[in-house]
Amino acid sequence: MGLPITLAEIGPRLSAGAFILNSGLGKRGADEATAAGLHGFASSTYPFLQKVEPTQFARGLAAAEIGIGAALLTPFVPTAVAGLLLTGFSGGLLGLYLNTPGMRKEGSLAPTQDGLAVAKDVWLLGIGVGLITRGIVDRTPRMTVKKARRMADKQSKQAAREARRAARAA
Repeated sequence: MGLPITLAEIGPRLSAGAFILNSGLGKRGADEATAAGLHGFASSTYPFLQKVEPTQFARGLAAAEIGIGAALLTPFVPTAVAGLLLTGFSGGLLGLYLNTPGMRKEGSLAPTQDGLAVAKDVWLLGIGVGLITRGIVDRTPRMTVKKARRMADKQSKQAAREARRAARAA
């Protein structure tokens, strides 16, 4: 049985997965000041996060990044699932970019110097959408492949029987 990924998916999954996993591992032991900075930045754009304690937020963010990074790096996780995780995560990052004042030039999507670090994460969104597309649209479902294999086996056996009958009759 093959893996649920193709060779073409290894590069995007490896680059995004290693990047996000490293980021999550770096946040794992965040001190209070780092946790407060991460929390302040996120909660200014996503007000529902204001109810979460900064250290709890940093631990949750680290766990999410580690989980998403590991899913992207694990070949047994289907490509569409990995793509959905990555797209959701990168969508949150781009939401920060689009909704945080000072990240973009006035009236434009172009980043300011402050927004450049977050705007560059658009590559994660591109990889995520590509993985979803590859995992859902470009794939022949495994069940169809299995059915085709069974049908070919049956036809091969039937052809062999008919060849034996023809040989006996001749």
